[in-house]
Amino acid sequence: MKKIIITLIIVTVAGLWLFSQYWYHLPGIMMGIVSPVGETREITWEQGPAVPPRESSPPNIVLIVADDLGFNDITFYGGGINGGSVPTPNIDTIASEGIQFTNGYAGNGTCAPSRAALLTGRFATRSGFEFTPARPEFAQMTAGDAYIKENAEGYPPSDTLGLPSSELTLPELLKKRGYHSVAVGKWHLGEAEGLRPLDQGFNEFLGFLPGAAMFLPEDDPDVVNSKQEFDPIDRFLWPNLSYAVRHNNSDRFRPDSHMTDYFSRQAVKVIKANRNRPFFLYLAYNAPHTPLQSEKADYEALSHIEDHTERTYAGMLRGLDRGIGQVLEALETHGVKENTIVIFTSDNGGAGYVGLPDLNHPYRGWKITFFEGGIHTPYFIRWPEVIPPESQYESAVAHVDIFSTVLSAAGIDLPDERIIDGVDVLDYTIAKPRPLKRPLYWRSGGYKVVQLEGWKLQYQAQNGKTWLFNLNEDPTEQVELSARYPEKLIAMRSVLDELDGQMVEPLWPALVETPISIDYTVDKRPKTDHETILRNNGCLRMQELLH
Repeated sequence: MKKIIITLIIVTVAGLWLFSQYWYHLPGIMMGIVSPVGETREITWEQGPAVPPRESSPPNIVLIVADDLGFNDITFYGGGINGGSVPTPNIDTIASEGIQFTNGYAGNGTCAPSRAALLTGRFATRSGFEFTPARPEFAQMTAGDAYIKENAEGYPPSDTLGLPSSELTLPELLKKRGYHSVAVGKWHLGEAEGLRPLDQGFNEFLGFLPGAAMFLPEDDPDVVNSKQEFDPIDRFLWPNLSYAVRHNNSDRFRPDSHMTDYFSRQAVKVIKANRNRPFFLYLAYNAPHTPLQSEKADYEALSHIEDHTERTYAGMLRGLDRGIGQVLEALETHGVKENTIVIFTSDNGGAGYVGLPDLNHPYRGWKITFFEGGIHTPYFIRWPEVIPPESQYESAVAHVDIFSTVLSAAGIDLPDERIIDGVDVLDYTIAKPRPLKRPLYWRSGGYKVVQLEGWKLQYQAQNGKTWLFNLNEDPTEQVELSARYPEKLIAMRSVLDELDGQMVEPLWPALVETPISIDYTVDKRPKTDHETILRNNGCLRMQELLH
């Protein structure tokens, strides 16, 4: 009996130790059982007319959105990853052949709300899409003391959380002019029936519904991986993300190459299929979002970069730029370059949990914050028939403006039964050049921000802290001016409160409130006091882990 008891104790202790070490593998295992991934499939895109229309047609739209791209990831601004040694000529071409907006802003500091703003022309908080969807049980496992237990009570099923169907999306309105709309890549606006791309106006979809996916299987001979062991969420990503996509509403299946390459090649096929009718291609790459996985050939081409993580990340950027080049070449090959609007941006800034300190240089802050590093993104528009090359515009523009700009170009009136926060930026830059004077607004729980004519106020309701910056003179937010300009602080607070009062309550509560370092990556945060913001979110990146 004594031996049996000792054996049971040993087995129990060993079992508990194994569970403590590998519990984070369970969601991926369960997902594989519930929703297995099928083999690669050939994609057949709906074919448009065989010949071009006789009369002129509205412009095609290609909206390219990178994922977590840092402001300093591209070389257009004179910087670039690894001191500019990894050029991004194709992305840069969109700017040089069109108009570059010096002060372009994302809809939010995180993925999902930013995409909601982009496709609706409205601040995401107008529809209640304030926080990224999450799963309470795994938020609790990884967030520790930052987990808000009371908010998990009665929390809706995470796959039912997304952009409300009552919102009008860009593809829904483009149907009025006969556009064929295709979404390729990351969706992240809802997974349940009624919330998917085909339910929100798109005619076709190829990609994945949640917030992230593997670019290749971890053990693929053509991939190089970089794991951030200092980041508990990254440790959770690797065993739980899937290398899988869906076509329309199909079951999941494996792509046939690195995800970035796969989306690029499929986008080229979409352009060919739709070259003779107006089309809207929403090309939402998941690069360079974690997990960091470069094609081996790209990694090997960058042997001058010593740091493994930086080299892997740079390889992902190299593949992204190459893919965008293929898309631009397809527009020219099929004779639609001149009458196609190409827009390039990122959903938010570079992430501090990657561990690379210069992703958003020269700006402070990271993804998740509303400091410039989190929301100041590349923002380019090319339309050869209308926009002169080498154009530039200084006033602040934002993701919400893409909606109004595209609809105006397509000859479609804005809906008049709801507030649209965006404007037609080409009216301000090309038709009748003039400064754009209107406030931009962001909110995540008690963290609220407004920007107006170069002045920016960040307010943290939890402790009443304010950051007031004059971006006209201090674009990198180095000099906090609240004490020096109390009247301006009051005026900006009034604008913030006015906008804040227009928003609705969040559709679901935040599960996490955690301090985010402004000036340090996750692995380099000092133990001494340093500046942070308190950010609410669904669960930072928990929404990405279970698919």
